[in-house]
Amino acid sequence: MFRLPSITLAPAIGLALTLGLSLAGCDRESGTKAQPQAEKSAAPAPAKQAPVSRQHAGEPLPDFTATDPAGKTLDLASLKGQPVMLNLWATWCAPCKAEMPLLDTIAGENARKLRLVTVSQDMKGAELVVPYFKQAGFKHLEPWLDTKSDLSFKMGAADLPTTILYNAAGKEVARITGAYDWEGAEAKALIAEALKG
Repeated sequence: MFRLPSITLAPAIGLALTLGLSLAGCDRESGTKAQPQAEKSAAPAPAKQAPVSRQHAGEPLPDFTATDPAGKTLDLASLKGQPVMLNLWATWCAPCKAEMPLLDTIAGENARKLRLVTVSQDMKGAELVVPYFKQAGFKHLEPWLDTKSDLSFKMGAADLPTTILYNAAGKEVARITGAYDWEGAEAKALIAEALKG
C-alpha cells in the first residue's frame, strides 16, 4: 500500500479546507459569530461563479417592507411597474461585500431603468451597515435594513448573497445565490432580460 507522508498531506488538507470555505457563500450560522468584527474583515474578490436559478421564475415581488437607518420605509411590492434587482447581503459576508461595489456601479449605470435594492440581513442593522456604507463610499445604493432576516426567510434565501431579478411586471426572472461576476456577459444578459421582460 502506498502511503503519502503525513507532512505532505497536512498542508494539502489545509489548502483544500481553505479553498472550500472561500468558495462558499455565507450561511446564517457563520454570520452570527462574525458580526461584531464585520468592519475589520477585508472583502476578497469572488473566486467562483454561482449558478443562475430559474426555479422561482414567475413568482411575484415579495410583500415586505424594508426600513432605512432614518426610519424611511420601502414596500417592495410597490415597486411593480419597474424592473428590480433585489440583493440580500450582510456586512459579515465576504462574498457580499466583494460584489457591493459592482452593484453600486450597476445601480448608477441603470438608474433610470432598474431599481437596485440592497437589503442588509445584519442583526445589528444600522450599527454595522451605516459605517460600512460610509467607508465604502457608495453613490447609488441605499442601506435598507432587515434586522430579523424576515425577507431571507420569506424568500427561502438560506445563504448570502442572494440576488433576485424581477421584470417590470413584478415577476421573478432569475436568482443567484453566492458570489457572482456582475461584470460578466452572463450578468449583463440577465439584467437585459429583466429590463426587457
